[in-house]
Amino acid sequence: MYALALVFVFVLSFLVEWLSHCKLIRPGSKHVLAGLAQTTLHALRVGLAYLVMLAVMSFNGGVFLVAVAGHTLGFFLFGSRAFTKSPPPPPKTSDLPPMSC
Repeated sequence: MYALALVFVFVLSFLVEWLSHCKLIRPGSKHVLAGLAQTTLHALRVGLAYLVMLAVMSFNGGVFLVAVAGHTLGFFLFGSRAFTKSPPPPPKTSDLPPMSC
């Protein structure tokens, strides 16, 4: 069960990073539908981030390490320029605003 919990926390933190950098809303979408989709994605991202935070607050070292590893791998695959051959992207790279304060 502990290993399953670690995998679950890893996947949750990976999904938070994916949602932070994905582009699922088409540019020509209607404003109301795009706004509802963006709001739904934001709620999903915040909910998953809070679940990861609650798991880390268990003060378990393994849970902390897999949460950091999931965020790290997610950022490496979706947020970094490691796999792009083009110049840096324009400032808006996802449908959702960044999660920084």
